[in-house]
Amino acid sequence: MAEHPAYPVGLRLTGRRVVVLGGGQVAQRRLPALIAAGADIILVSPEVTPSVEAMADAGEITWHQRPYEEGDLADAWYALIATGDTEANTRASAEAESNRVWCVRSDDADEATAWTPATGHSEGVTVAVLTTDARGRDPRHTAAIRDAVVEGLRDGTLVAPHHRTRTPGVALVGGGPGDPDLITVRGRRLLAEADVVIADRLGPRDLLAELPPHVEVIDAAKIPYGRYMAQEAINNALIEHAKQGKSVVRLKGGDPYVFGRGMEELQALAEVGIPCTVVPGISSSISVPSAAGIPVTHRGVAHEFTVVSGHVAPDDERSLVDWPSLARLTGTLVILMGVDKIGKIAETLVAHGKPADTPVALVQEGTTAAQRRVDATLATVAETVRTEDVKPPAVIVIGEVVKVGPTVGAPRK
Repeated sequence: MAEHPAYPVGLRLTGRRVVVLGGGQVAQRRLPALIAAGADIILVSPEVTPSVEAMADAGEITWHQRPYEEGDLADAWYALIATGDTEANTRASAEAESNRVWCVRSDDADEATAWTPATGHSEGVTVAVLTTDARGRDPRHTAAIRDAVVEGLRDGTLVAPHHRTRTPGVALVGGGPGDPDLITVRGRRLLAEADVVIADRLGPRDLLAELPPHVEVIDAAKIPYGRYMAQEAINNALIEHAKQGKSVVRLKGGDPYVFGRGMEELQALAEVGIPCTVVPGISSSISVPSAAGIPVTHRGVAHEFTVVSGHVAPDDERSLVDWPSLARLTGTLVILMGVDKIGKIAETLVAHGKPADTPVALVQEGTTAAQRRVDATLATVAETVRTEDVKPPAVIVIGEVVKVGPTVGAPRK
């Protein structure tokens, strides 16, 4: 008789008994979803993994510490058979059949009455994949399909344009340090849903090329300022487009709240009652040093790291940084926006006790194909910046961690 395809269905297991036989890796993978479904879970196994035991200790499942016995599947609605004893699995499978309990077998899919699909989730949607041909027995195949569908839902490429979700308002999205692959999943999805994108110069520019033609892309650096300061003009642009009922994304480099004026923009929107979502981003203060082979902390070398804005020189009355205290710290100092002030910064640190031979690394265009790393010391960094023609954007790392790893000039592709 020809084999028929499986019939897909979603089980509502809240408060209903589910029996799991075996406490190994299969059970460990499957139990969290059953717990999340609200099932009344009975687990039967002489031994379990530490993670499964933790679930039992937390009261999420009931563990009977013994082998399978006839009658264990009584009153069950669903069973997962995953012991290492083939004979016990066969007996349990027969009991499930006689009691009309849908049964998954990890050791023999052909003898099971149910199969577990490869599942994934994205914004309230559950994706479950079962293949209907011989490859349906290959979990790698179904998992690959699942991953492709979920990724498409998350980044917005799989949703038909006329069904695309639109949320009027503003999202402040941290785009990461520059590599377009380093934006968060949520940030990429919001970009795919946007009507208007107001982008920073330091945002991941390659992402803009992926946007549909109808999306209006505004370069924040080129907004006409008129009688407004630059930030006020950006705030006004966000407000004006949002008031038109559009979905607006403010695409910022790094993280919106790490020297990104994200809070100023959120406050401006809140004052006029416009909803705003903040999506964190990977900060260049950590990711760029990592891309250049520098850990900001390392056992036995640095137990702390401090991130400082260098856009105001130490001797400028507007500076809010306690440079003398920073000079006394033994950990790592990461300076953003400090290329043109690094000479004065280095001079100040040395004047307040930081050794002149303290290693310094400057990482320009970090995480992008144009990334390059230039090394120096506090004594030589000002001259090195001039001779090597180091330009912003560059992250400056000061401390012994600079010498820990291999020098990395450009990120791997």
